[in-house]
Order: sequence, then C-alpha cells, then structure tokens
Amino acid sequence: MERLTDTFWPGVATLPYMVMGGTDGRMLRSSGIPTYGVQGIFYEASDIRFHGREERVGVRAFYEGQEFLYRLVKALAH
Repeated sequence: MERLTDTFWPGVATLPYMVMGGTDGRMLRSSGIPTYGVQGIFYEASDIRFHGREERVGVRAFYEGQEFLYRLVKALAH
C-alpha cells in the first residue's frame, strides 16, 4: 500500500487511522475475517461535505481513487 500510495501521491504518508462511520466490514469481522479499509480519495480540507447537502467528490480525486483501489486489489490478489 505504501509503494502504491507513493506512486500516486509522492511524499504522502500511509498511516492507520480510525473512522467514526460504519462500514460493511463489521459483518466480515463478526465472522472472524480481519477487515481493513482504505480510501484513496483526497478532499480539500475546506470543502468536506460528508453525508450532507451537496455531498461530492472532485472528478480528479474520483478517478485517482478508482485507479488506486483497482491497482491495490490487483496487487493484493497476486
């Protein structure tokens, strides 16, 4: 994940953090399957609109995140 992050966003640190929102991962964890999440989408700190009016993701951030997650799953599958 660190190598791939550096490919897309050189110099950006890869750090674990806790998200307060819910995910589908709890269903897997309750079945004994370790589950981790990764986002790969960047937002402007002054324009975060999670679950509110006019929630949005920038076009560039959307496509970068899509490609990042595709390559991450592909790398983990090998």
